[in-house]
Amino acid sequence: MNYLGQQILRTDAAGMPLEWIDYQDAARLYHLGQVAYALGTKLFTLHGGINAISGLRSLIDVNSIVATWGDGHGLAERREHWTPPLNNPTLFRRDGHLCLYCGNHFHNLELSRDHVTPLSKGGEDVWTNVVAACKRCNHHKAGRTPEQAHMQLLAVPFTPTHAEYIYLKGRRVLADQMEFLRAHFPRTSPLRERAKAFF
Repeated sequence: MNYLGQQILRTDAAGMPLEWIDYQDAARLYHLGQVAYALGTKLFTLHGGINAISGLRSLIDVNSIVATWGDGHGLAERREHWTPPLNNPTLFRRDGHLCLYCGNHFHNLELSRDHVTPLSKGGEDVWTNVVAACKRCNHHKAGRTPEQAHMQLLAVPFTPTHAEYIYLKGRRVLADQMEFLRAHFPRTSPLRERAKAFF
């Protein structure tokens, strides 16, 4: 497996997840001395130039999780009042690529964003009012509430926390990264069970 394309989970020094970075960003953080410590699996070793004085080549071992120095306290305060941006790919991942009306599994192109309380009836375009729906169910529901359309909503929509959002934005999340993120999910998170499937 080519690990150079693998996303690296960046955290603050207190261990709070911040974002996904690529190997170039990781190398930059190591070079600038901003890495406090590393966790998880060693993904690769980056080979740099040869020092003209010592004749030694610089090497950087990059792990799947890197903790960086910074204002962790300020970030934690901002995170409490932060709402993740709503977009369809992340919404569909939140709902496990299921239509939350018929319960069938679909690819992204076969899903749509449904407003539980339609916009025409005062509903908002927010995480707690939107679900993934197949195009057939969304068309059948139309501009009605689930009750008016005699359709059962299979799960309650929720706003992901910062750690849940990072998980949802990840590509090819490794088991050690998943375990780390899962430790930051709320106890009642619907994503906890899905994350458990990694182990």
